[in-house]
Amino acid sequence: MRLFFGADIQLLDCPFFGDYRYCIAFIHAAHFKAFFVAIAQQSPHVFIFKNLSPTLAHHSNNQAIVTMKQPFKPYIAPENTSVKEFTVKAIVLGSIFGIIFGASTVYLALKAGLTVSASIPIAVLAISLGQKFFGTTILENNIIQTAGSAGESIAAGVVFTLPAFLFLSDPAVGDEFFRYWTIFALAVLGGILGTLMMIPLRRSLIVKEHDTLPYPEGTACGQVLIAGDKGGSFAKTAYQGLGFAFVYALLQKVFHVISEVPTFGTTMANKYFPAATVSAEITPEYMGVGYIIGPRIAGVLVAGGVLAWLGLIPLLATLVPPDIIAAQLVKLGYLKDLVTAGGPGDWNPTAHSFGDTASAVYRAYVRQIGAGAVAAGGFITLLKTIPTIISSFKESVGALKERAAGGAISRTENDLSMKVVGFGSLALILLMAALPIIPGTGFGSKLVLGLLVVLFGFFFVTVASRIVGIIGSSNSPISGMTIATIMATALVFIGIGWTGKTYEPMVLVVGGMICIAAANAGATSQDLKTGYLVGATPKYQQMSLFIGAIVSSIVIGLTVKYLDTPTPELAAQGIQHAIGEKFAAPQATLMATLIKGLLSFNLDWQFVLVGVFIAIVMELCGVKSLSFAVGLYLPLSTTLPIFLGGAIKGIVEWRKERSGEKTEGDDELGKGNLFATGLVAGGALMGVVIAILSVSMSAQLDAINLEKNGLAHAFGEQGFMWLGVAFFAFMGWVLYRVARKA
Repeated sequence: MRLFFGADIQLLDCPFFGDYRYCIAFIHAAHFKAFFVAIAQQSPHVFIFKNLSPTLAHHSNNQAIVTMKQPFKPYIAPENTSVKEFTVKAIVLGSIFGIIFGASTVYLALKAGLTVSASIPIAVLAISLGQKFFGTTILENNIIQTAGSAGESIAAGVVFTLPAFLFLSDPAVGDEFFRYWTIFALAVLGGILGTLMMIPLRRSLIVKEHDTLPYPEGTACGQVLIAGDKGGSFAKTAYQGLGFAFVYALLQKVFHVISEVPTFGTTMANKYFPAATVSAEITPEYMGVGYIIGPRIAGVLVAGGVLAWLGLIPLLATLVPPDIIAAQLVKLGYLKDLVTAGGPGDWNPTAHSFGDTASAVYRAYVRQIGAGAVAAGGFITLLKTIPTIISSFKESVGALKERAAGGAISRTENDLSMKVVGFGSLALILLMAALPIIPGTGFGSKLVLGLLVVLFGFFFVTVASRIVGIIGSSNSPISGMTIATIMATALVFIGIGWTGKTYEPMVLVVGGMICIAAANAGATSQDLKTGYLVGATPKYQQMSLFIGAIVSSIVIGLTVKYLDTPTPELAAQGIQHAIGEKFAAPQATLMATLIKGLLSFNLDWQFVLVGVFIAIVMELCGVKSLSFAVGLYLPLSTTLPIFLGGAIKGIVEWRKERSGEKTEGDDELGKGNLFATGLVAGGALMGVVIAILSVSMSAQLDAINLEKNGLAHAFGEQGFMWLGVAFFAFMGWVLYRVARKA
């Protein structure tokens, strides 16, 4: 809402329909906060508010005119119950997609430590295949992508943590707990926990913060489904973006005509600004995500990256000798020892220097600082949102009473009962305590694990949902939240005297389950946002997520164990696990190193605490610390292209406002948003396709890699990167032109 003189206001505790005479609102302007009380209603949605504060006395006789925003209306009206939704074919198709995307994510995450959100690709497949061959409705397509997305998110959580069993202090632990049934049990329980905790949070995060948390993939997915259902120009614009992203990704990731991460920086020999680096992963999905979230959020994100890569890293590189940086990398498990070459930053033990000092400093110090900032930002955010969460719980309890009394509940507000959350959490705790395949020294110790999982689960599910609401699931710092969980769990263990290698696998269980829960909660949030836009029934989405979690976990565990099988060459050397040799599993290695360091009192807390106070400083400056902290933790190569996408949207809206046109923010199905949706969908879909192809066709892909086969040599290293920048700029120009079209 906007005051006539330009200050933003937020209306509090007022039903949309009713008497607004005594509604209280706050004005948030640059230099003041003042109360207004409605004194007269001019039209159905326009009210006059009298200023009760003298700070605004010079504005229009102490009065201001406020235009109420229309209530949100989903694509399928709540009262429409004739559209098929929770059907057998939707669940079966969703489960199949969950299996496919879950297995491909396991490979991608083990090999490179990366994942790609599956919701949008599955939505595109649901429209292309479901509508054509199975006659599915838009709500059935939503159930397909909801059930299918659980596979990708759970796979990411599993791979980022559970292989750490192989790297703990006791080698026998790997053989004892890194088994199929343990992986399956933790994947299912963690996946269910993530969905379970989102049931009471849906109203506060998805409904009440609809205008403040964009959930870019969820919004894009909803727009894809709506555009596909509407057809015509809506679908055409989205599919144009999809096609553009396909071609761009093909040139970038298959033929390698476009540089993937152009990097420009200074060397350590630079006298004034050593090891300063500017890089960008110039992909279609990042530009699309940036356009969807807008310039404000994108700006805060990139600010964290600027502090890290153009502030902290040059400073630390100047002050800390290379040998000390290398020793820190050895301590964290990134480098085998000081006499072995390689690792992050390409350590050269002969010259005692790094090929890429910035990357080395980032891994050695800045990621720990970022993890502390993410943990503190998440905690601060949780404190600030407690009132909203409490009110949502009250609404959920009220809905439970209304249902028990036989009252009618809107279809689009019909969540699973709070009894499911309560009994489900209790059952999860008891199962963890009872299952012999869960690490623990007895029933009591495993009961403590269950309690910690539920407690931390609620906290990090809330934090994860808010983070993906800002930057999307693909960019969520799940590993940062897992690090915070492992630290908190280790502190609890140390407090009750549980130290040493015996308790390392127990800490990993808590961290692993929270990682899986947070990853699945992020995907669940995106799915619920999609459902909110299209007019789905939350209860059916939540049920399909439970089904998708169980089905996909069956295959995820099998895929992990299959990929862990050593090759004949490795077996001949006496190596029993391919993970750690053929597959780096970088996140899992870091988790194991942290656990060993914490329980042996050998962790550098100073870096974590620096991050905590950076988050506090941001809050004191009036900046949302969580968004800034995420930018601090992630590489600048991730946040910079997102910022550029947001900047394009800012320019488009500025031009439209100056010309008096309707801005993109007023229409979620505007051409710019639809084209950006296509960019996200196309980039994500091609990422998964290439991940699958790389398993069986790596030699063929190398043969058509033009970067290796002469293109980079022809242009030179710098010239090849500038060629990539030119392609990315062209994509930005196309997005701008599409968005500016009436």
